[in-house]
Amino acid sequence: MIFSSINAQEKLITPPYLKVGDTIAIVAPAGILKNRQATITKAKKLAESWGLKVVLGKNMFNQNNHFAGTDSERCEDFQQALDNPNIKAIWAARGGYGSVRILDMLDFTKFKKQPKWVIGYSDITAFHNHINNLGVETIHGMMATSLEQKPVEIMQTIASFKKVLFGEEISYKITSSKYNRTNSLKIIEGELVGGNIAILTSMLGSKSQLNTDNKILFIEEIGEYKYSIDRMLQSLKRAGYFTKVNAVIVGNMSLIKKNSTKWGSSIEQLILDVVPEDIPVLFDFPAGHEADNRALIFGRNVQLAVGSEQYSVKFTD
Repeated sequence: MIFSSINAQEKLITPPYLKVGDTIAIVAPAGILKNRQATITKAKKLAESWGLKVVLGKNMFNQNNHFAGTDSERCEDFQQALDNPNIKAIWAARGGYGSVRILDMLDFTKFKKQPKWVIGYSDITAFHNHINNLGVETIHGMMATSLEQKPVEIMQTIASFKKVLFGEEISYKITSSKYNRTNSLKIIEGELVGGNIAILTSMLGSKSQLNTDNKILFIEEIGEYKYSIDRMLQSLKRAGYFTKVNAVIVGNMSLIKKNSTKWGSSIEQLILDVVPEDIPVLFDFPAGHEADNRALIFGRNVQLAVGSEQYSVKFTD
């Protein structure tokens, strides 16, 4: 049995893949980059080793309490990267919090005429959702600060990011979790959307809210209590995020806080309880707030092949 998106004919635009000589911009749309100049230099050198040119947002090392500069300064850097036709991709330096504060300040007019890749995860989910709704694919993948992890632990992260960026074929084989719920389906298809649970929830009721009907929803989270994750998932459930979704892929659920009152169930069971019983749920995909953070293409059709030992994730045209 195959679940297929009813909106398959409304294929999202794929920005041009990068090639040697292209220019990318590293910008900081959210959290402060305090004492991280060396990290940004490392990210710049990595991109340059691939034959790319790199420009840095002029305000990215500004400090405004929690943020990498004021809303206006962060918006200015992002807007310039959106509008400059010579910049082929916008790579977030880090997440944290702050992207939503500049989302409605941005003008995507030129971007829609000449789309380019927007890259990041966590708080960058706000951009993924908004830009996917504009009809353009994005890359859920490593950020500049990911290079602060041990090199041996991020080899797969970097390799998958480079493949996606340069348009190489990408697919993954993931060991099946005992919690996986497949409902005997062998092949599941749909457009991949999603991101960080907290940010997905914060988009509800806005023009950046996703329509998950007939799609495959990816979710991940970090640093929350189980009751908080449950509250956010219940909000997504009430908004219809799980009602007509083809499947749910669960990435990293990292650094879950211990509540003073015992919650009473695992994170996996918490998710299974909130997703309708007829919807397949696949766990342990290596993406999110861990060193092994495989790149995903949001807005791209994906095919899941489900077996008892493993499941595969393959992006298709």
